[in-house]
Amino acid sequence: MTKRSLVIALAGNPNCGKTTIFNSLTGARQHVGNYPGVTVEKKEGFVRYKDYEIKVIDLPGTYSLTAYSPDEVVARDVILEEKPDLMVNIVDTSNLERNLYLTVQLKELEVPIVLALNMADVAEAGGIEINYDLFSKLLGLKVVRTVGTKNEGIEDLLEAIIWVAEHKNQVSSRTVRFTEDLENVINEIVENFKNDVAFANWNYPLRWTAIKLLENDKEVVKKIKSLPAGERILELVSRKQEEIQSLLNDDAEMAIIEGRYAFIRGTVKEAVTEKGINKFSFTEAVDKILLNRILGLPIFFGVMWLLFQLTFTLGAPPMEWIESGFTILGEWVGSHMQDGLLKSLVVDGIIAGVGGVIVFLPNILLLFLGIAFLEGTGYMARAAFVMDKIMHRVGLHGKSFVPMLTGFGCNIPAIMATRTLENPKDRLVTILITPLMSCGARLPVYTLLIAAFFPKEVAGNVLFSIYLIGVLLAMLMAKVFRTFIFKGESEPFAMELPLYRIPTLKSVLIHMWERAWLYLKKAGTIILAVSIIMWGLFTFPMVDAQGNEFESAAEQMEQSYAGRIGKAIEPVIAPLGFDWKTGVALVAGFAAKEVVVSTLGTLYSIEDEEALTEEEDTTVKSFAQRAKEQSGYTPFTAYVLMLFTLIYVPCMATIAVIKRETNGWKWPLFTAGYTTVLAWVICFVVYQMGTVFGAV
Repeated sequence: MTKRSLVIALAGNPNCGKTTIFNSLTGARQHVGNYPGVTVEKKEGFVRYKDYEIKVIDLPGTYSLTAYSPDEVVARDVILEEKPDLMVNIVDTSNLERNLYLTVQLKELEVPIVLALNMADVAEAGGIEINYDLFSKLLGLKVVRTVGTKNEGIEDLLEAIIWVAEHKNQVSSRTVRFTEDLENVINEIVENFKNDVAFANWNYPLRWTAIKLLENDKEVVKKIKSLPAGERILELVSRKQEEIQSLLNDDAEMAIIEGRYAFIRGTVKEAVTEKGINKFSFTEAVDKILLNRILGLPIFFGVMWLLFQLTFTLGAPPMEWIESGFTILGEWVGSHMQDGLLKSLVVDGIIAGVGGVIVFLPNILLLFLGIAFLEGTGYMARAAFVMDKIMHRVGLHGKSFVPMLTGFGCNIPAIMATRTLENPKDRLVTILITPLMSCGARLPVYTLLIAAFFPKEVAGNVLFSIYLIGVLLAMLMAKVFRTFIFKGESEPFAMELPLYRIPTLKSVLIHMWERAWLYLKKAGTIILAVSIIMWGLFTFPMVDAQGNEFESAAEQMEQSYAGRIGKAIEPVIAPLGFDWKTGVALVAGFAAKEVVVSTLGTLYSIEDEEALTEEEDTTVKSFAQRAKEQSGYTPFTAYVLMLFTLIYVPCMATIAVIKRETNGWKWPLFTAGYTTVLAWVICFVVYQMGTVFGAV
């Protein structure tokens, strides 16, 4: 049977469980990208149900559809421009009045809607009872009870989606009705639209357009201005706004907002009963500890310390397995290929380079697993709340800490997440300091150096210290930027703290895999390409200027193109304790921070061919061992190298995203410059102090 296609879009407030519903519907059949022209994340997935192939669009979480932020504009444009067959509005049942504000705005768009009352178990545990039939009639919507974390109501939701799709003409068109004076004004504007040929091809609901104009929605005003009758319509709207002000003693926008909430309050009062049972609130009890002004901050740092301890400790065994596998693969491939450039390229360039990055996948998976779990429980929002007081001291507020925390996974989505900050100065400062947060791409460098130079007993502490230094540096630079470049008061911090909940295993694993898959794709594309390029730069030329072969592999490497680059920058990095080989790896790291490891892997593999004796040649030598033996570094020098990797210029993809977010090259170039200078100055001071005290 031929399957019928259906396109639905999920809309809801942040923390309403929308992502959990999306994951329950689509499972692994989803992909993530960006909406064209903006950096707002676009998530799509597919579900097969009965004889339908359903495409699911997960819209950005938003509290309203007024064009205040890129998220709201994108959510609204998808509904109006892409015209999905129907909307699924996910609502947090324990916070109905706040969540239903988005619902009534969706109804104004005159699109078919299915309302999913999610987290119903939490609401019921709090003494809230809902008459679902009455609630559905009052709203004029198909209403379904769901508990996304337990997969309850998902099949009912799919049934409701199909029913609404097949019976659109039977769905109630009931919407919010405002006061008589306001309704008269809206109707007059709508009649003007109908009588004007300029609106013959107007693609949006006329009533919704009139409401948006009265609210001074900048995007709709812009569209109206472009029409031949635009100025006349806007003049009419301006007069009507003055009329409402005089009649209601309130501006039109506030009158509309109050009208929506009046409708919501009436609906909730009719169909919802609160038993008033004074039950123990788990969230409030836990928050008394986690948000305590004395204990909150130590607990947060303790949680992060534990995360990094587990990342390193649990990741060690599978790392060894993967490393052994690549070693065996390299030996097997090498034994079946003739000596020559091709063998060197495959074994020393591709297998050693890419393998040197893939080996750290267990650490990446564990870190992302931990972050996804903390996000799913609702704790990450508390972390931002706890950091609010400190953030205020550096000129920002706790909300800026949310993108910074996201930076532990990857700086790119972290910088994109700054779009939730309404103040332009806060947003730009947060963009500039977020690259100092230690992303997952830097983790392979840390893991290599820690494994090579530090005992297992202190490995987790060393890793935690690097991440902590990144946070402290970000705070310091925020203070500097706010004091000297972006002067002005920070805005008050206001952030919703969701209820604590146990995230579903499926949801956490999907989040972990999405991020890990990006890491693997990078290993198969950028890192592979750079590994091959670096192998070529290390391998050529193969003869000196007189055409003679080099006497040793070490001499050949020094005279190679990569060696010449390294020698050229060595005077600059020598005061930091680095040699030319490290310099080459750091330059290559601009492509992607993982490339620092793959470059060292290529370098040490080539050099190791000469270093091994016949007896050693049969022994598996770990990447970390080779790094320790061939670099000649001490643990202190290795720590300085980790510091430099943490601070210096972010990868080119991050620079590109900063360019897109700031609409120009000024701030990405500034970011590249200040981070590199900051890295050199800090590492110079630390290394020279270590030299004085004999740590080197």
